[in-house]
Amino acid sequence: MPDGATPVLDVKNLKTVFATRSGEVHAVNSVSFDLRPGELLGVVGESGSGKSVTMMSLLGLLPSPPAEVRSGTVMLGGRDILKIGAEELRNVRGREVGFVFQDPMTSLNPVFTVGFQLCEPLRKHLGMSKAQARNRAVELLELVGIPDARRRLGDYPHQFSGGMRQRVMIAIALACDPKVLIADEPTTALDVTIQAQILELVKELRQKLGMAIIWITHDLGVIAGIADRVMVMYGGQVAEHGPVREVFANPAHPYTRALLQTMPKMHGARDAKLRVIEGQPPMLTRQPAACPFTARCAHAFDRCGRENPARRDIGHAHDVACHWDHTTADPLTAAEAPA
Repeated sequence: MPDGATPVLDVKNLKTVFATRSGEVHAVNSVSFDLRPGELLGVVGESGSGKSVTMMSLLGLLPSPPAEVRSGTVMLGGRDILKIGAEELRNVRGREVGFVFQDPMTSLNPVFTVGFQLCEPLRKHLGMSKAQARNRAVELLELVGIPDARRRLGDYPHQFSGGMRQRVMIAIALACDPKVLIADEPTTALDVTIQAQILELVKELRQKLGMAIIWITHDLGVIAGIADRVMVMYGGQVAEHGPVREVFANPAHPYTRALLQTMPKMHGARDAKLRVIEGQPPMLTRQPAACPFTARCAHAFDRCGRENPARRDIGHAHDVACHWDHTTADPLTAAEAPA
């Protein structure tokens, strides 16, 4: 898609906190990104980096309390959906943004048939009759590759395999032709063969429907195969962002480099050990005043422990939040940092 295309989704300075007995947890810290029509944005990072919480914050899917979206804007269709009412937000979730959750067994209601769960959003958001919704539900199941679709409308979730349940979840998310599809690690619970089938399905649907997709995962190999851009998250904020080929070929943040080094090599030595990132993710009980990766970073220097780096441009649509210059392997001075 053209670089100058108007974003279908534009997120600025999103902050989300959780109230706990130990105080506030700053789970999302000034996250900004956009998504253009037809684009697939991969969001990667280890568990606890803020990937899922960021995307659930956009759509009001977090329980409140304890969660609170404290600030930011989320522009979709010319309006800030953080400022709209609950009923309008429910319509946005069904009509304009589809969400595929990680575990299809717990995401589908076990006491309702698949047909009922497919028809419900069609009748609510598109005003279809029972017959129209049922016919559309059959089309959707066929679209995601479920055979004998009309008969299977009467089946319950437990009568489908894990891969088929995930296809049903994708069909439900696509029911109202949303502008944006958010997929939260949708292949994690599936075996490798089924994962490959789901990924191939998403590629086909993206070509057919032209929708924008956010794909959340910890699997860098998946992102390398399907994404246009990648956003690397750590400590509830964006560490690095850019075109997927550029970021993978020239990673600028030490965390991105460390993640890539943990991937097994196809042509490595037989006895080669997998690399690990030493240390633990940061406790987010305070607003980050320093780089959250400092304690685990081999390049950290005194400034990293005093100042949280702002994102700076380092190439075409490629930016990084780091005090270290990956091109010279030297620390940046304050004068070289972004204003």
